[in-house]
Amino acid sequence: MTDPSRPSYGPRVVAAVVATGAAALVWLVWRYFVGTPEGQLLDAAAFDGATYGQGRLWQLAEPVLDIVSVTFVAAGIVTAVVVALVRRRWGLAVQVAAVVIGANVTTQLLKYSVLDRVDLVGGWSESTNTLPSGHTTVAASVAVALLIAVPRGGRPIVALLGGGYAAATGVSTLVGQWHRPSDVVAALLVVLAWGAVVLALTPRTGLDRDTAALGRSSVGGGSWTVAVLLLVGGAAALVGAFAAGSEVLAAPAGATPTVTAYVGGALGVVGVTAVVFALLLLLRQSTAYPRPLQHGPVG
Repeated sequence: MTDPSRPSYGPRVVAAVVATGAAALVWLVWRYFVGTPEGQLLDAAAFDGATYGQGRLWQLAEPVLDIVSVTFVAAGIVTAVVVALVRRRWGLAVQVAAVVIGANVTTQLLKYSVLDRVDLVGGWSESTNTLPSGHTTVAASVAVALLIAVPRGGRPIVALLGGGYAAATGVSTLVGQWHRPSDVVAALLVVLAWGAVVLALTPRTGLDRDTAALGRSSVGGGSWTVAVLLLVGGAAALVGAFAAGSEVLAAPAGATPTVTAYVGGALGVVGVTAVVFALLLLLRQSTAYPRPLQHGPVG
């Protein structure tokens, strides 16, 4: 039977704008945190501060990072595709594969072929670019793939759990001194860009069905509640990160508060993760909401 509905174009346009903005933010993050002395100072201070309590924290962080592997990526793609195929949403299978593959290939290209790093303040691996974080990209992209694949009612909880896992992975890379905060933030923005692009191109087979059960809202009350909680929590974390960064930059030479920088970096990662998953939840729900055809089914 032909589905008498079509995508709503307004949410698609919003998704395209979000994708463009996320791509621009990736460049801005690299430009400030890698291309300016102030940005490198903030990242370096956060990296040095990670030695505080590292022994205990690493016991929690290491198992989180051990999950991320090629096998994990493959398992994530397969799981999301299977969910899509079980639901008989052939377009979804393409969408979820595109998010994971696109985001991870983009991260590797940016890190090793496009972006560079010039030593401005000295410190850890000053000549080696590590932005964006590969581990964070893997974790976040797999979570987003599942967010896209699952039925409408399950998306809010997937956004919460997936966002929590992505944030835990990102913070864990800070704990282990594998990455700087900007590396993790850039990775999250790469995933946001790819997720928004894919949602902007949602095919008819990716739309939610049973329009009578969807209600009048293209997002839904439960999704709005979760999204608002994520946005408010993310904003609070980002305010804390900004305050910490301001304190670090205002400190006199030789007295950099590295623990403050470390905490600020972790807050920045958590804040950006919350905002990214809130936006993708709203975009997924709105782009998947079917718009009834005005003149009946189209054969």
